[in-house]
Amino acid sequence: MIISVASGKGGTGKTTIAVNLALALAKDKEKNVQFLDCDVEEPNAHLFLKPVITNSESVKIPVPKIDDEKCNYCGKCAEVCVFNAIAVTKNKVLVFPGLCHGCGACMLFCPENAISEQGREIGILEEGKARSISFIDGRLNIGEPMAPPIIRKIKKRINKDGIKGKSNDIANHHLTIIDAPPGTSCPVIESIKDSDYTILVTEPTPFGLHDLILAVEVLQKLKIPHGVVLNKCDVGDHKVEEYCKKNNIPLLLSIPLDREIAVAYSQGIPIVKINSSYEQKFTQLFHKIAQTI
Repeated sequence: MIISVASGKGGTGKTTIAVNLALALAKDKEKNVQFLDCDVEEPNAHLFLKPVITNSESVKIPVPKIDDEKCNYCGKCAEVCVFNAIAVTKNKVLVFPGLCHGCGACMLFCPENAISEQGREIGILEEGKARSISFIDGRLNIGEPMAPPIIRKIKKRINKDGIKGKSNDIANHHLTIIDAPPGTSCPVIESIKDSDYTILVTEPTPFGLHDLILAVEVLQKLKIPHGVVLNKCDVGDHKVEEYCKKNNIPLLLSIPLDREIAVAYSQGIPIVKINSSYEQKFTQLFHKIAQTI
């Protein structure tokens, strides 16, 4: 079973929910829990799970390399590049690696076979263990614009015994928790697609509701079942609850604004470590999800 945790906006407690859900489920020794931090522009789940990293590898995308001896400067490569990563002058081909998406169209359409590809590093992938939890995250290099290639590489590590189509018995024992980036852009879609269920974390504010509505629209397009966790539930207004009730979106869990939780968070301590009652709450959250899939 693959459960992704997302949010329409940043700062709602998305990583907090993902981490504590993984820790609560890992208490069951029969469950094989895998945690994927796909927020590659600002990964921070490691601050709470504190994994021991055992493997690190470079993530690269293919960018064009021009063979000047073969090139006749016809300009076909620039014509087919929808990202404007190639420009052709009278006697020079200019390649802009930062704009290249590694689609390979330029190499495919070059009539002189003057284009090959070479890898350009855009980030790294790390693997390790946080006690019984298998941990994987990625980091996009500073200045790089494209997170999806790293996210795709992370998701290739998903436990294949826990994918869709398996029996409920197997799915309940092989669990992958994905911490998605905030927002509704391409990295988010790449992270949550193919999930069995998505938890949307929000807060009871006008901004929280606005961005929650956007996130729900994305999940409806992707046809992914979803529910809401309301963080800091005792501040703001009740419009999030009203929206969920009106649209038949299950409210899976409500967490109050608690000083003890905030202090622990600032020290990198998960909720379940300071308040054992939350282990049961997150386990119940999982069972609510399992019953709907």
